[in-house]
Amino acid sequence: MYTVFGDTQSGNCYKIQLLMQHLDIAHQWVNIDILAGDTQTDAFLSKNPHGKIPVLQLPSGKYLHESNAILNYLAYQTTYLPTDRLQHAQVLAWQFFEQYSHEPYIAVARFIAKYLGLPEARRHEYESKQIGGHKALAMMENTLSQQAYLVGETMSIADISL
Repeated sequence: MYTVFGDTQSGNCYKIQLLMQHLDIAHQWVNIDILAGDTQTDAFLSKNPHGKIPVLQLPSGKYLHESNAILNYLAYQTTYLPTDRLQHAQVLAWQFFEQYSHEPYIAVARFIAKYLGLPEARRHEYESKQIGGHKALAMMENTLSQQAYLVGETMSIADISL
């Protein structure tokens, strides 16, 4: 059985939950409180030395971290990861986009607002993320106004990543 170490409020953890639900993969969930420092304990760092969630414990006992790497692992040989070479590369391109053009703006702003309660000391940082976040969303909207999914004719892990 798989075990997921994560926070149910985290978008990156939600991606894993969503794909596992779609694939009907049985798993255990271990809640990690990032604000309480759970990701910085020796026990957690032995699972992921980067100190971030989510972490997937495989049935073999090995650990895998980084949400998009976990999605690729779980989606392997399923309809959520195209076998067509070009479509596979397009999925990866959207996942890179998610990490470099979406997450630094939208996920960081969400963290400041949702996890920290939008403290005045971080308001300027939150507001500075808005332009980049809206740009990323506009790029996604442009693609999705022309087709139902980011890649191909069915939902893939590109859609789940974003």
